[in-house]
Amino acid sequence: MKAQRQTAGQRSSARDLGLDKKVVLITGGTRGVGAGITRVLADLGAVPVVCGRHPGAEDDVEFVACDVRDADAVDAMVRGIAEDHGRLDGVVNNAGGSPFALAADASPRFSSKIVELNLLAPLAVARAAHAVMTAQESGGAIVNVSSVSGHRASPGTSAYGAAKAGLDNLVTSLAIEWAPHVRINSVVCGAVLTEQAHLHYGDDEGVAAVGATIPMGRLAMPEDVGNAVAFLLSPMAGYITGSTLTVHGGGERPAFLAAATADNTM
Repeated sequence: MKAQRQTAGQRSSARDLGLDKKVVLITGGTRGVGAGITRVLADLGAVPVVCGRHPGAEDDVEFVACDVRDADAVDAMVRGIAEDHGRLDGVVNNAGGSPFALAADASPRFSSKIVELNLLAPLAVARAAHAVMTAQESGGAIVNVSSVSGHRASPGTSAYGAAKAGLDNLVTSLAIEWAPHVRINSVVCGAVLTEQAHLHYGDDEGVAAVGATIPMGRLAMPEDVGNAVAFLLSPMAGYITGSTLTVHGGGERPAFLAAATADNTM
């Protein structure tokens, strides 16, 4: 975010998504995927406000300390942003994640906390944003950052996968309840190359091996997710709500292709 950015006058029309000066809250926006989303939105002229429990290394983006699992704190944060900026145009529910833990070994408290962070917290943020957005003539848009873990088996992160499945289902319900004033969609992410990728995939060799299993030949970059989020927040997606946009580079090559002895090389 300290890299040189284009001004509004320098941006090419191809990158003008109608987000200039739009105020957007990004939860967990200080690192990883959230930081990539923040960079994309800032480059498109939006006014990003990031929240988290601790500030990141960048000092040129507005930061608000908030534990999104605390509904009262979330309400106060969203009201404060709307008061400070005069409106809230968009929200990106990005905060989430889970360490590896087999279901039989994880404590009930651990599982509850994972579901709380990945499902209940985004709901609390969305509800607080909805209260603000319905009071402004321009309405607003919400994007949940979800995962392919919610759409296939998620061994070692089963509570996380279940929560993400619930998050995507929630989008379909809220889209109906909140249309037409507030749009809500999900970006369903596959493997993303962040500063914590080694926790899931190992060293550089492991990351490269995982990337080789993806049809596009690499893991997603955080900005790849940011581009999808920006589109869904923009007026270009003005008729899109209750949808999931999958950003996974073509998905995962079926395991049977590697196991089969028939000539099915690709």
